[in-house]
Amino acid sequence: MPAQTAPTPMSDAEFHAVTARVLASVEGAVDRWLQDDVIDIDTQRTGGLLELGFPNGSKIVLNTQPPLHELWMAARSGGFHFKHARGRWLDRDEREFFEMLSRCASEQAGVALRFDAPD
Repeated sequence: MPAQTAPTPMSDAEFHAVTARVLASVEGAVDRWLQDDVIDIDTQRTGGLLELGFPNGSKIVLNTQPPLHELWMAARSGGFHFKHARGRWLDRDEREFFEMLSRCASEQAGVALRFDAPD
């Protein structure tokens, strides 16, 4: 197992701004797929929680954790906790958030889906 990377220190305001961009980026990708007739994923957002509902009834839930400065993802394949480090969201095994979200969403959708980090 790789050595865990130390999280990047950030203020609460920075955390909220960064995670808001992440959730908006995910919502934007889903909106584009709907417009391009790739897949119809329902989204429901309440504050720092974003739920993705797939056509087969499965879900992925993304949730910000302000007290811990973490981003959590719950998918059929498991639950993952990500910390912001080196400009990316990484879990304890150094897996990157957008790569994991893409993998989990592709598995649950049955089609290849790719989420990218916001610029």
